[in-house]
Amino acid sequence: MTQIRLTNTRTRTKEVLVPIDPANLRLYLCGPTVYDRAHLGNARPVLVFDLLVRLLRHVYGEGAVTYVRNFTDVDDKINAEAQRRREAGSPLSLEALIAERTEETIGWYHADMDALGAARPDHEPRATAYVGQMVAMTADLIAKGHAYAAEGHVLFDVRSFPDYGKLSGRSVDDMIAGARVEVAPFKRDPMDFVLWKPSSDDLPGWDSPWGRGRPGWHIECSAMSAALLGPHFDIHGGGMDLQFPHHENEIAQSCCAHPGAGFANVWLHNEMLQVEGRKMSKSLGNFFTVRDLLDRGVPGEVIRFVMLSTHYRKPMDWTEAKAHDAEAVLRRWHGIVAGIEPAPIPAPAVIAALADDLNAAGAIAALHDLAAKGDGAGLLASARMLGLLLPGMGDWARAGDGVAARIEALLEARMAARKARDFAAADAIRDGFAAAGVAVKDTAQGAEWSLSPGFDAEALARLAEAHGA
Repeated sequence: MTQIRLTNTRTRTKEVLVPIDPANLRLYLCGPTVYDRAHLGNARPVLVFDLLVRLLRHVYGEGAVTYVRNFTDVDDKINAEAQRRREAGSPLSLEALIAERTEETIGWYHADMDALGAARPDHEPRATAYVGQMVAMTADLIAKGHAYAAEGHVLFDVRSFPDYGKLSGRSVDDMIAGARVEVAPFKRDPMDFVLWKPSSDDLPGWDSPWGRGRPGWHIECSAMSAALLGPHFDIHGGGMDLQFPHHENEIAQSCCAHPGAGFANVWLHNEMLQVEGRKMSKSLGNFFTVRDLLDRGVPGEVIRFVMLSTHYRKPMDWTEAKAHDAEAVLRRWHGIVAGIEPAPIPAPAVIAALADDLNAAGAIAALHDLAAKGDGAGLLASARMLGLLLPGMGDWARAGDGVAARIEALLEARMAARKARDFAAADAIRDGFAAAGVAVKDTAQGAEWSLSPGFDAEALARLAEAHGA
């Protein structure tokens, strides 16, 4: 069986994955707070875990993996949007407006992640459906001496958990000295965090032993993962921005609620995203959502290719040049595999790359080799392991009337002319491409092409006829 190695944030080493139960690998990914469209950075952990799940199912079997990704549907930003709509004149109640907003946003999220070729998880729990479990876990933490009630709040006592800070590699005292934390008069320690907080009458709330209120953010994932995966599971992950405080707090809550269980064996964190070499932010004017790119005509498959081309543990820089190059590569690959059935299994080099800490860039290099060798069946099977060249996903690349096949045939004719030292014929094809609006770039992995805005299908057809392609 293929040995998979993953970098465990908790131990800061690359480790061999040893499943708790090889027949039931369990994964949890922190999902979105559903108050608005998913921005491009939100898509990165989704694609990382989608790739991981594809690999695990290939190695251990389709039915051997349980993947959970949650929706946080109770949050101050959701409440603020619902209140804005009510103030704008909506006749609906606040509860109905909150439900309207979350349903709308979840629908957007599904559509956008579907467009990127990300398969939906086995379970997508909503926080509001698990408030009972959150209340029970909070009460249990109080009973075990790890939490306390104060002024309608319940707070976790970080000093009661000696391992607090090990995930992020900092002591509690260092965190207090170096971080800006909310210091409320009812906190015993500045680092203590909220498990339950009161709700005013005009905000969503649930009854609890501590009064009407709602859960804190961190307890949500601890309760949902325990309910769906048990207190001990294989892999937990998310963006590096969640390492502290969210994941640190999850570990504290879960390990104290279920002593000896261990919570998650492996912690997988992806690095952040940049745009043209700069941090993505609204103030810089380079903030955009997945839907913004899709609406601009950037295919979801191209977005996926660009994001997988950088290792998940390195910052990913989105650039227009990368998107253009990815489109050219994918157009060529779609032309190569047109009408071909995939090989029974992906190429060993692709699996080996993915098994080495999800080295998607190495796997893509192996795909280039398959394309250069003209192994369409191997290319198709291997690309699908990465969520590329999936059925229906490449409709954008099919220019109609056999354009892709025609271009590939002309590229082969140009190569044959070069080998025969018939440079006049090779140059004629080159010039014909330019006249027809087909941009061709020669690379070490073979020729890549894309259609320019002024593409002329009739000129391409004449060129193909003139060269018997």
